[in-house]
Amino acid sequence: EVQLVESGGGLVQPGGSLRLSCAASGFTFSSSTVNWVRQAPGKGLEWVSGIYSNGNTYYADSMKGRFTASRDNAKNTSYLEMNSLKPEDTAVYYCAKSIRDWGQGTQVTVSS
Repeated sequence: EVQLVESGGGLVQPGGSLRLSCAASGFTFSSSTVNWVRQAPGKGLEWVSGIYSNGNTYYADSMKGRFTASRDNAKNTSYLEMNSLKPEDTAVYYCAKSIRDWGQGTQVTVSS
């Protein structure tokens, strides 16, 4: 059974940083792409970032330069380092293996 478990969310002030983790199991993590997707209150899903099995990363324009995706295949874990956070980054953040396989999400709130 595919499982993805996000952690690391919380309340942070504008300009602050957070590091999200996505612990994976039930599939061959090292050969899988992991995407990060978020949903802000009252809004639809927004793709944030993707990290391929070879480590190549891709970001939505509004996250470039602020967010960094990484992975540790030995730990079956992907990370999303978020810096210079803005109130508009407030959302539930999900990691996903595919359209069917998502974690439960972790809440990120950016507020003073």
